[in-house]
Amino acid sequence: MAVLPPDPVFSLRCPDMGAVNSLCFHESERLLAGTLKGKVFLWDLQTNRCALNFEVGGDGSPVTNLHHTKEHLVTQQKGGTITIFTISNSSYVKELSIPGNHLGYCRTALHTNSNNTNEQLLFYPCEDSAIGVLHVTDSAAPTQMLQPDEPQLPKLGSVSCFKPFECASQLFLLAGYESGHFLTWDLSSGLIVDVKELAADPMTLDYDALSNRGIVGGASDKLTSFSYERPSMQLQRGTELSIKNAGVNCVRIRADQKVFASAGWDGRIRIFSWKSLRPLAVLTQHKQGGVMDLAYSTQPVAMWRAPVMAAAGMDAQISLWDLYN
Repeated sequence: MAVLPPDPVFSLRCPDMGAVNSLCFHESERLLAGTLKGKVFLWDLQTNRCALNFEVGGDGSPVTNLHHTKEHLVTQQKGGTITIFTISNSSYVKELSIPGNHLGYCRTALHTNSNNTNEQLLFYPCEDSAIGVLHVTDSAAPTQMLQPDEPQLPKLGSVSCFKPFECASQLFLLAGYESGHFLTWDLSSGLIVDVKELAADPMTLDYDALSNRGIVGGASDKLTSFSYERPSMQLQRGTELSIKNAGVNCVRIRADQKVFASAGWDGRIRIFSWKSLRPLAVLTQHKQGGVMDLAYSTQPVAMWRAPVMAAAGMDAQISLWDLYN
């Protein structure tokens, strides 16, 4: 049974920010929010004030996802346009923009190669079920396209979620499609190594290679766990977890593998034990509209002396939580 929910350690609000689609931390003391109005707001967690905001594109398209590396900010907008910014004099300068051709809700994913910390790969959705792979740190490198065009594949529809991960020093990408099928790509060869019908209407997934378990959420009232049969890399369906109200925008496994969280259409943030998958708490701070995104700081935030989870959505606030640390 879920226990009484804790209170957030703080809530960030700004009259100009409005609804938030996406969140990412930058070195734990800065939190960035991508908004429905097409802007990025940068919050300083030492003062809990907005230090900067700027418009990503000229058309006001919503910012649907964000990533921050040491030197770059990567944004994704509705319609699929990808923009890369560099940090310059405490501001952001546009370096590269890739016009979008994806009308779905699939979010980008960023992966830093553990064998080469300078190599950062951005995975982004394209039309006709394709996935683009961009070298963020080497703009001269060619963009790779993962196109599921093998004749024996089922009709997949658009890509709806994906997660890059490493296993035995190899890089893989697990991608979910509108049909409910999940494809595992071996990125060294560009080949599909497994196809599995796993979860209907998937919208979000996360996978932890160390514990060899992942979780999928979507339009249903179920969360589906999965694992891989190694070394064949065949996907295996695991436990289904029922939630009270259907619809999950985001699932995130915390790096310490203690908990994972889901962000619901109903505005609820559900916290589960990653080891047992049992529910621990339901957070109800966001009472108007769905929660769109969750993010974890990689290091303790100085003001609270603990790692922090951030959550945001349609109610124009960002809640910060110190959970089970």
